[in-house]
Amino acid sequence: MKRRQFLKGAGIGAGAAVAATVAAPAIVSAQESLNWRMVMPWPKGTPGLGTNAEKFAAMVKEMSNGRLNISVFGAGEIVPPFECMDAVEQGVVEMAHGTPYYWQGKNPALNFFSTIPFGLTAWELSAWLRFGGGQELWEEAYAEFNVVPFYAGNSGMQAGGWFNKEINSVEDLKGLKARYAGLGGEAMRRLGANITMLPPGEILPAMQSGAIDAAEWVGPWNDLAFGLYQVAKFYYTPAFHEPGPGLEIFISKEKFDALGKDMQAIIRYAAQAIAENTLADFTFNNLQSYQPLIDKGVEVRQFSDDVILALAEQSNAAVQEIAAKNDLSGRIAESYLALVKKAARYGKEFEATGLLHRAKVWGY
Repeated sequence: MKRRQFLKGAGIGAGAAVAATVAAPAIVSAQESLNWRMVMPWPKGTPGLGTNAEKFAAMVKEMSNGRLNISVFGAGEIVPPFECMDAVEQGVVEMAHGTPYYWQGKNPALNFFSTIPFGLTAWELSAWLRFGGGQELWEEAYAEFNVVPFYAGNSGMQAGGWFNKEINSVEDLKGLKARYAGLGGEAMRRLGANITMLPPGEILPAMQSGAIDAAEWVGPWNDLAFGLYQVAKFYYTPAFHEPGPGLEIFISKEKFDALGKDMQAIIRYAAQAIAENTLADFTFNNLQSYQPLIDKGVEVRQFSDDVILALAEQSNAAVQEIAAKNDLSGRIAESYLALVKKAARYGKEFEATGLLHRAKVWGY
């Protein structure tokens, strides 16, 4: 998309774009007060997502003593939901809150920095980014778009989604009209489903109108808040496709590099703080929301082993195709999958077994 076309589509004048990108000093002075804009692909105030983006902005303002003020804008307020990366890359805004697989059209390897089917859990993804070389690979991937990424949290294990019929076999996926994100959606497409990627705010209306038969969003907290129980009875858990999807904050490299070291550190550590806060927020509120969701008459289901194995086969095929695209994609996949294989054994013998023991003790 050309810059002029993008600005016209986003409803922003060329003069505003020029003011946002031209004549910035090499390094922002210690006394200068900056006013930045952050866009998001979800509606403002969305539980756990929009709310924690706003908390991040408040942290930065407090830690910088008002030297960096970030105004947060929800989906469609400045740019359409899936054009946030374009907006930062082209200098329309300074930064965005999002999740990397929303930009997979630019580079399918970005899926690894959100999640892949049967991949890393929330804490495992954080471990890969912090200590396993994932952050450096992420920065290398985003350098192409002239932005700098920061890990900004996780929703934890998500739900498999809402369906208006039971999925008992692979045959039941054929012809299914579904909203599914990332490589999970690709796996379902390869098994015959008709996959669309709707912005969050459009999921409920699409289900209500019959435009789609099924949809995944997040988990009990968000699904309850978005009213998805009103349009489908069968709730599949857990998400095969999103065991620990990562969230991000990314900033124009030009704008970030112009900050002093102290301001850069404020952004870096505020992102770390909001990452922990976001996962804690989702964990607590999913626990609080699960029973109220069930009380709405929802019927919880799990995908059968046959369906899971078929989805795994197609997911793995898609992952290998991404890895073979180029050197960087191959290195990202190799690094990520090496940790997944270690985590699979460790998780089975520690977390999974421990959780089963706990369930027995408490009568579940």
